Parts: sequence; C-alpha cells; structure tokens
Amino acid sequence: MGLWTKQQLREFIKDNKLVTAQDAQNALKNLFAETIQEMLEAEMDTHLGYQKHEVENKTTSNSRNGKSKKRVTSEYGEQEIIIPR
Repeated sequence: MGLWTKQQLREFIKDNKLVTAQDAQNALKNLFAETIQEMLEAEMDTHLGYQKHEVENKTTSNSRNGKSKKRVTSEYGEQEIIIPR
C-alpha cells in the first residue's frame, strides 16, 4: 500500500498537469522541497512549544525570528527551501 490512494494520485497528476516524465520529476522535486519545509516548521513548533501565530499558548520567551533561504541537494537535484528561525 502506498502513501496515496489511486484517486489521490490521479488528482495530483491532473492538478499538476503531468504529461511527461519530466513533468512528474519536477512535481516530485517541488513536493520534496515542500515536505522538507513543512517538517522544519513542525520541528520549530515542537521546539518552541506552540504553533505559529498561536500566542495564547506561548509559555516561553523564545520566539520565531523570521526565515532564511537555504539550498539543499538531493537525488532530485538542487532545491531552494525556506528555513524558519
């Protein structure tokens, strides 16, 4: 069993207008970068103890300090991602 159902895959193909293998490769590259960014955001939420813009649950003086851009290299090639600080 995969991560997505067949219906979800079909929707992904349709939404991203995937026709060629290169289209699929580019979509996977973007999906990889977006996944890494979301993982880093979740890690920051866990580290600080509250979610972004959720000041009522903030119990620490530690806070977010913007974002910065970084380049990562993977099997999908080089990709720029945005890192929370």
